[in-house]
Formats: sequence, C-alpha cells, structure tokens
Amino acid sequence: MDQQVELIATGDIGNFKVVDCAPRAPGPGEIRLRHEGIGVNFIDIYHRLGLYPLPLPAILGVEGAGVVEAVGAEAGNVRVGDRVAYAGIPGAYAATRLLPAWRAVKLPDDVGTQVAAVSFLRGITAHMLLTGIYPVAGGTTLLVHAAAGGLGAMLTRWAKHLGGTVIGTASSPEKAAIARAQGADHVIVGRDADVVAEVGRLTGGKGVDFAVDGIGGAMLRKTLASTRRFGVVASVGQAAGPIPPVAVDELRPMLVRPSVMAYAADQDTYAVAAQAVIAAIRQGIIQSAASEYPLARAAQAHSDLESGKTTGSLVLVP
Repeated sequence: MDQQVELIATGDIGNFKVVDCAPRAPGPGEIRLRHEGIGVNFIDIYHRLGLYPLPLPAILGVEGAGVVEAVGAEAGNVRVGDRVAYAGIPGAYAATRLLPAWRAVKLPDDVGTQVAAVSFLRGITAHMLLTGIYPVAGGTTLLVHAAAGGLGAMLTRWAKHLGGTVIGTASSPEKAAIARAQGADHVIVGRDADVVAEVGRLTGGKGVDFAVDGIGGAMLRKTLASTRRFGVVASVGQAAGPIPPVAVDELRPMLVRPSVMAYAADQDTYAVAAQAVIAAIRQGIIQSAASEYPLARAAQAHSDLESGKTTGSLVLVP
C-alpha cells in the first residue's frame, strides 16, 4: 500500500491525516505518476488555511516529479517509464497520483528528478513575472522580497541573467548573505528595515521599475511606495497576513495580482513556460538546494515554511 496526506479540515497543521491508499488506474487522457519528489509551496499553506478553498478532504501540493507507471488511452506521447515533472494542479501529497497527460513534461537526462520536483511551480511563476508581467532586461531595477527564499532566490538569479539590477530584502544577516550569493546587487536587512527609504537611497529617489511582493500584510503599501510612477508591483502572496485596503491615490505604480495557477492552466502557455524552466535548470539559473522531509511529515514542512525557518526549497519524499 502507498500513502497519501489528506487535509480533513481547513486551518491548523493538525488537520493533516496520513492514510494508506492503493494506486488508481488512469482514465482517458491521464497518466499515473509515482512521485520521487513533491514541492512544498506557500500556495499549499493558503489551501490548508482555506484562503483558496478546495473540496474536503483534500490532497494538497501543486507540483512534483517522478516516473510514469501507467497511462490511459489518448495519453499522447507519454510512455511508461518516462521521467516527468508538472505544476499547477492540486493532489501532489501522495506516493502516486493521476495527472492529465498534457501536464506531464518529459525531463532530459541531465535534469534531475528532485530538482525538477521543486522547481516547476516557482519556475513557471518566475517566467510569468519576468517575461509576461514585466519584461526584464538590461537597465531594469527590481525589488524582490525574501530574496533568500525559494521564489525570491530564483527570481534574483533569473533577473540577473536577463540583465536586471536586483534589490532584495532579507529578515536576517544570514539570509542576506544567501541573497547576495544568489546575485542580489543590494540587500535590505531586517524585518523592521525602512524599505521605502533604502530603496529611495539606492535608486536616487526614483524607485524601482518592478517589484515582486509575496509578503503581503503591511509590506504591500511599502512596496507600492518603493516603486516608480508607472512601474509595476506584482502581489503574489501574503505570507505576513491579509493585505489591508489600499487607497487609489497610493497606486502610483500599477498593481497586479497575477495567478500562476491560471497561467499554467493554458496548455500553450504552460508548454512554453515549462521548456523555459528546463532551459533555466540546465543553465544553472534554477538550482537544486532543497530541504528534504518524508511525505508523512508534510505538517512539519508546513510549520517550518510558515515560520520563516527555511531558505531555498522544500521537498517531500515518499
């Protein structure tokens, strides 16, 4: 018997339940994937809390990678034994899962399965932000919050590859050192740092061209004030809590709230972004450092991610 982790009620990590399960047969257009790694992301926490509700009981997790062990009819060119990765659809916290065949992205021999397992959701998010929401190029200055975290570090490396200048934020000197190692040109350190003043100093009072805010809470207002007029702020999360109302006259830059789940739901867009992620892994833009947890310890992974104890990526291993 295999195992899966079910969320039986929204809220606390105590609402996870590890249960035995049998592999299911794939239907038309589906495959069955045996996971070798499952990425843990903040969207999983939002699902657990009910911010983005799922029918209960629910299996969380929206990315992973492994080996195809069964295919249904009309599964395209996916074959048993293929190593594949995917992102954008809940149901990952399980040893095996069914998956629409079009979501399965074949991995080249030189791309590790576990690297792919923790890279696809953030990689597709980075692709959406840096090529779609604001096309970053030489001369672009960005503000990236939590630049030592999984998404922040990836955005920093990718933006530097595109020629951008990155101002990162980090909660501690230790995390600041990690952010600098990812390529951040400047790092604003401390949870109580005056982000607006520091960005103003670093940009000669102009503000950044593009800011990515996954912090939420009171930070979003500071992010808006740190961005130049007619620049862009992408609000992609609220790790610090709900976002308070923002007055219209504070919208000096444009504020967008992009959804990577919607971005990845379009098959053509997903295919292009997935290949960009694979290319970024091969180029070293996306790197492999991940903290490992057994699948049965998904609750601990959530606790560690939510508390800010972690840097880089988190992976569940069945």
